[in-house]
Amino acid sequence: MQASDIQTLFTGPSGAYLCARWARPIVPVVFGLEMETLAVVKGAVEAVVALAGHKMAETDPEMGANLMLFFFRDWDELLALPDLDRLADNLPDRVAQIKAAGANQYRLFRFEADGAIRACLSFVRIDDALAAQPADALALAQAVAMILTWGEGAFGPRGALAEVQGQAVLRPEVAAVIRAAYDPVLPGCARDATHALRLAARIAAAA
Repeated sequence: MQASDIQTLFTGPSGAYLCARWARPIVPVVFGLEMETLAVVKGAVEAVVALAGHKMAETDPEMGANLMLFFFRDWDELLALPDLDRLADNLPDRVAQIKAAGANQYRLFRFEADGAIRACLSFVRIDDALAAQPADALALAQAVAMILTWGEGAFGPRGALAEVQGQAVLRPEVAAVIRAAYDPVLPGCARDATHALRLAARIAAAA
């Protein structure tokens, strides 16, 4: 990928560049899924974390779990979850804004003092479009979405995934960006777009 392509992946609607990765080991917990699908989601998270060269753990010493994935049918279900408003500030207002936007997904990141990812709350409303997706594709897409702070609409209509022999797989160029972003030489959080040049150089060197 060219540096300009990578810059687009981490640029938000305001034009600001942000590429942050996880600093601490990832500890996932999943709500709202049956056991069979739960295993698929956790397996996808493990695969993407391994791709990044990062680590998982059984528990986070401060939060217990630092990656929380919620699956549900209606956004209003979030308002009935006990103590969720302690994790997501202004929850009623957030839910109202998400509903108004017609979104089926929303992620809320928390950050360390240096800007690296500390925690992620991922909310997924299973609408007709998502319900039609195979479980492995939905799980892998969610795992990719939480591993870095991608910009809104980063992957365009193609998405981050491809299909090979009926199986959902991560597009090679997206996998390359994830691996490069987790190079320990690079900072845990970058807000300068020149960071994309450093990612591009690492991807080219690894090709």
